[in-house]
Amino acid sequence: MFDLNSELENKRRAGLFRKRLINNSAQGVRPTIDGRQVLSFCSNDYLGLANHPDIKRAFIQAVESYGVGSGSAHLINGHSQLHHDCEQHLAEFTGRDQALLFSTGYMANLAITSALLGRHDFAYQDKLNHASLIDAAKICGARLVRYRHNDTEQLAALLQENQSESRKLVMTDGVFSMDGDCADLTEISRISARHQSWCMVDDAHGFGVLGKTGAGLLEQLELSQQQVPILMATLGKAVGTAGAFVAGSDDLIETLIQQARPYIYTTASPPAIAAATMCSLAIIEQEAWRREKLQELITYFRERMAGIDVELMPSNTAIQPIVTGDNNRTLELSNKLMREGIHVGAIRPPTVPVGSARLRVTLSAAHEKSDIDQLVNLLARFYPDQQ
Repeated sequence: MFDLNSELENKRRAGLFRKRLINNSAQGVRPTIDGRQVLSFCSNDYLGLANHPDIKRAFIQAVESYGVGSGSAHLINGHSQLHHDCEQHLAEFTGRDQALLFSTGYMANLAITSALLGRHDFAYQDKLNHASLIDAAKICGARLVRYRHNDTEQLAALLQENQSESRKLVMTDGVFSMDGDCADLTEISRISARHQSWCMVDDAHGFGVLGKTGAGLLEQLELSQQQVPILMATLGKAVGTAGAFVAGSDDLIETLIQQARPYIYTTASPPAIAAATMCSLAIIEQEAWRREKLQELITYFRERMAGIDVELMPSNTAIQPIVTGDNNRTLELSNKLMREGIHVGAIRPPTVPVGSARLRVTLSAAHEKSDIDQLVNLLARFYPDQQ
């Protein structure tokens, strides 16, 4: 028999053991964790919409009309009018021909590669891409080629070396989930086009937050569907609901419907989620103050952290990592903060590279400057002991 207990003990000693905390309340910046209210800096609810009363009302009203479960896959009888309307709304919001809903971002990324690539094809990926992108390339059987983080020169060289007639897909995060910086999508899209490669972005952490209307990094950079043919984004972060979508050309979406196994063989998400998502999108479009406030808080946090001489990574997004390097040291610092009533996640390998364990501070429009002051003051107290 395999000795699983020894493997678990090794994880504990290495500071890599993970423990689930129980949330006893609605999502927000002051959740009740394990029966105790804390100030949270670890949620991806960037705009504070996960517990918005209008979105909850839209969900409940949809349940009254459509019930809870969808009953079947989209291609059988699980595709409701609400799903259809939500997909149209997402397509219009992102400036794409069509959009297609998925239950999770992981499934959406698997769907893209399973429909477009085979074992003779190539997937080019940033080394810091999210695990779902990496797994999507591996599972579909394509050859995975990874380039140094945001190194567009190396990407161009790798594509130049490949003179085969195989399909090539360049896949990148828009906002990197653990570093908080953005991909150089303008250059990546240009390189991809020059080498006859598809360009795909996972904008999970940019959608809803970036751009004039919140349509994400592509809107902020003014990149069209032709320049970046494949857009994937999740709905469980800034949008505050659940699931994900892929947006692109009519041919792309029809190909996913016909060929993507994660779409064909999965029960559709509850129709009420689609109703809640449409309500959230309307709020995102109408209430630009949420994005503006979030940006103000990001600037304020970085200014306060500079004042206590704690180095941050070069991020202008809601993701503000503090790298400590050592797994156990990071975990100890997170635990110290939690004992003082502040929840910040300790991120360790394999989520991040070995030697780059960190506190991943995430900010929300629901935070106030006084919340940031509490966090920074405690970091000023605890951090010197962790160096």
